[in-house]
Amino acid sequence: MSAHKHDASPTDCADFLEQIVFLIDNELAEPDADEVKRHLQSCNPCLETYDQQRIVKAVVARSCTEVAPGDLRAKIMVQIQELRTRS
Repeated sequence: MSAHKHDASPTDCADFLEQIVFLIDNELAEPDADEVKRHLQSCNPCLETYDQQRIVKAVVARSCTEVAPGDLRAKIMVQIQELRTRS
């Protein structure tokens, strides 16, 4: 069997796509993680989705460590206070 052959049905792929985020976050039991990894080795569309999800999670994680400039934070706080007083 070729490493890039796609034998899974769309239903199978949907099930695996739901598990991709859990795999990335290391939240799957080892047998389940192994099954998802085997599927990714044989399904390019799912592998592409996996790669995209990993990139998005990495970008979000990196962005969460950045701090907004003080003047931007001050402007946002003023807007929040204005919204609170209107309510």
